[in-house]
Amino acid sequence: MTPEQVVKFAEDHGVKMVDFKFTDVPGTWQHFSVPFSSFEADAFEDGVGFDGSSIRGFQEINESDMLLMPDPDTAILDPFTAVPTLSLVCDVAQPGADHAPYSRDPRYVARKAEEYLRKSGIADVSYFGPEAEFFVFDSVRYASNPNFQIAEVDSAEAHWNSGTSGLGHNIRAKEGYFPVAPADTLQDIRAEMVLTMEAAGIQVEAQHHEVATAGQCEIDMRFDSLLRMADKLMLYKYIVKNVAKRHGKTATFMPKPLFGDNGSGMHVHQSLWKGERPLFFGDSYALLSKTALYYIGGLLTHAPAILALAAPTTNSYRRLVPGFEAPVNLVFSQRNRSAAVRIPMYSDSPKAKRLEFRPPDPSSNPYLTFAALLMAGLDGIKRQIDPIENGLGPLDKNIYELSEAEKHEIRSVPGSLDEALSALEADSEFLLEGGVFTEDLLEKHIELKRAQSAEVRLRPTPLEFSLFYDA
Repeated sequence: MTPEQVVKFAEDHGVKMVDFKFTDVPGTWQHFSVPFSSFEADAFEDGVGFDGSSIRGFQEINESDMLLMPDPDTAILDPFTAVPTLSLVCDVAQPGADHAPYSRDPRYVARKAEEYLRKSGIADVSYFGPEAEFFVFDSVRYASNPNFQIAEVDSAEAHWNSGTSGLGHNIRAKEGYFPVAPADTLQDIRAEMVLTMEAAGIQVEAQHHEVATAGQCEIDMRFDSLLRMADKLMLYKYIVKNVAKRHGKTATFMPKPLFGDNGSGMHVHQSLWKGERPLFFGDSYALLSKTALYYIGGLLTHAPAILALAAPTTNSYRRLVPGFEAPVNLVFSQRNRSAAVRIPMYSDSPKAKRLEFRPPDPSSNPYLTFAALLMAGLDGIKRQIDPIENGLGPLDKNIYELSEAEKHEIRSVPGSLDEALSALEADSEFLLEGGVFTEDLLEKHIELKRAQSAEVRLRPTPLEFSLFYDA
């Protein structure tokens, strides 16, 4: 829509408030609202002022004045406000005559990544399809005080409640994949989430219970271009959390809230297209093109640095543990969910040919994560990093059942957030190409994450909940 069409849309729907949403450096939506009576189409060009010093990763107090530039293409009616409210996702800009984009605005990084791709001549568009898993709990409580610590989640369907008077249809650990009701207690809630998403412009392909007990779920969105998919993922998380709250429950995208059961990952499907031609289809292994293989080579080569953005919490590395369900092995393979890069083989159609990078989790900032994945893949293409020649696969075996000697030959993802941040410090040149990422942004991200990591070392489990439960 044009700005004028957005105003007309708001008038036609009786809008009373306008809500401006934007993303901080860690990847959480922030917002404020103004009465529709004081909102004009000029706001799309002139911007709306806010205090950037109060936002994580943004400005110092002596340079706090910032602008939000609403994107008219993101206009929807907020599905959770009692008062009719127009919701607009915004870019962040510096004050001044030219309204220069703000270098630490994650959305700006995603825009630059798409522009870098087009200028490279390699492809016109990059498509992303994240599978963001989450838990829906009946209750959550956590506290970290000088004299005690506690972190507790609960769900009526969880196996630990089998001795509690209630349903009698509990889901055992690691047996939550596809059970029907009454074991699956969340079908109607997920359906409500899906319908709310579709009403907000998100195309959904499927929804289901996930592997873990205690309400682990997944809703699959149809792929879209990098920036639009990141926008949709932010809206997806907003809808999931608020529908759960409407039912008196709490949804979280925290990577590993339960001990001894599956964590929540965000497997990211990716493909490149030029014009009407899919670039990942070919006659090599798993019907991949050389371009796709080089892209995989870039992902696997830069994976440790990528995970400082794509698995950015201390809790992420309670999921990424060797020998368990998480894909920690830096190899590629067709159909193989124990490898970091899987090639789905559901279809032989060239249009369906894609790859799936499995280590990320949904606590990450999608604008930065998708941009980093694209930049790593493009670096692999430019440098012709062949993963086969570099011993990165294909490995068509269950890696978890290999001998210790065989496992020792396979590179693994970092074992902690500190290791991932160190990898990013040592390997960031591929992100800085074309000015897509800036040293300033990466330094701020590392600073924020090292501070959180230090806090968690002092007071681990409950503080992880308090720091990362907004994921």
